[in-house]
Amino acid sequence: MTTTLYTNMDSALFTKLAKVKLLVCDVDGVFSDGRIYLGNDGEELKAFHTRDGYGVKALVSNGVNVAVITGRRSAIVENRMKALNVAHIIQGEENKADALNELMKSLGLSTDEVAAVGDDMPDTGMFKHVAIKIAVADAHPFVANQANWVTTLPGGFGAVREISDTILQAKGVTNEIFGASV
Repeated sequence: MTTTLYTNMDSALFTKLAKVKLLVCDVDGVFSDGRIYLGNDGEELKAFHTRDGYGVKALVSNGVNVAVITGRRSAIVENRMKALNVAHIIQGEENKADALNELMKSLGLSTDEVAAVGDDMPDTGMFKHVAIKIAVADAHPFVANQANWVTTLPGGFGAVREISDTILQAKGVTNEIFGASV
C-alpha cells in the first residue's frame, strides 16, 4: 500500500498513475454534484468547486492533458473548461467509449496512459479503453463496482482535485505546483 494525500492506495495502482498523460472526466456528477438548477426563464446553473479547478490547472501545467466527455451540451461547461485550459471538450456525446477511443487515437495514447472518471452508467463505456478506471465517492454502484479506484470525495466536492493531486503525487511533482485557485 502507498499512502497518498487522501488515503492508502494499492501500490501497483499508484505506480500506474505516474504514467497518466490524459485524464478524461464526465462533467455532471464529477465536476458538479450532478444537480442541474433550472430557472423560470430556462436559465441553467451548475456549481463547480474551485479546488477541482486548481487541480486541473496543476495537471495541465505539468504536462497532463485533461478532457471532458459529456452527454449534455452546456455553455456553462464550455466556459468553465476553457477557463481551466482543458484542451478537449466533447459535449453532446452519448457514446463516450467511441469518443474516448477517437481522442486517444488522435493523441497517440495507449490504454496505460489514460485514466477516466465517472459517476453513472453512461461513463462505464470509457472504462474499456483505460488502465485506470475511477469512480467518485458517490458514484452509482454499477460504476463503483467496475472502478479500480473510488475517490474519498464525492463529485462536485473535490473529487477531481483528489484525482489530480494523487496523479501529481505519483509523478513526484506535488511540491512544484503553484498558481492561483480558480
